[in-house]
Amino acid sequence: MEKRLANSGKVGIRKVVITGPESTGKTTLAQQLAHHFNTIWIPEYAREYVKNLGNPYVYEDLIKITNIQINKLREVTEKPNQFIFLDTDLIIMKVWFQEAFQNYPEWLHNSIKQRNIDLYLLCATDISWMYDPVRENKGDNRERLFKIYKQELEAYGFSYRIITGKNTNRLQNAIKIMDVFFS
Repeated sequence: MEKRLANSGKVGIRKVVITGPESTGKTTLAQQLAHHFNTIWIPEYAREYVKNLGNPYVYEDLIKITNIQINKLREVTEKPNQFIFLDTDLIIMKVWFQEAFQNYPEWLHNSIKQRNIDLYLLCATDISWMYDPVRENKGDNRERLFKIYKQELEAYGFSYRIITGKNTNRLQNAIKIMDVFFS
């Protein structure tokens, strides 16, 4: 059974995570939704970290990335307007740990459960993979990861909706889903 709203009846800022495999438009969608709803978004930190690392990442790097991603929400200084959008979140980190190192820190599971996210927008793999030096998963691996993210969301009982469509259709589909979900 899915959790309806993390705010459980309270009127306040609703947290929406944009998640999914690499190159599925998460960053673009987070930016577009923030613009549409006249609010803020929190960028993915992992991309910046790995790009500037200068060598292959190790387990401890993922711990640093995860902790920084957790703190980014706590450190928001600008006042959100009804929503705050997160370009990725801890489920992606959990899957990344599992994929790269076949385990994850024990505390991560509890951090995910305590995150209080209102809605996850899971981006489908219906847009083309684009090369980026920090991306690792193309081809069939993207669809396999999509299924893993979906299973994780369901295992935690989180509310999620799948986002499909190309270009402006993807944004419009996300807006429609949010309008229905939060009405």
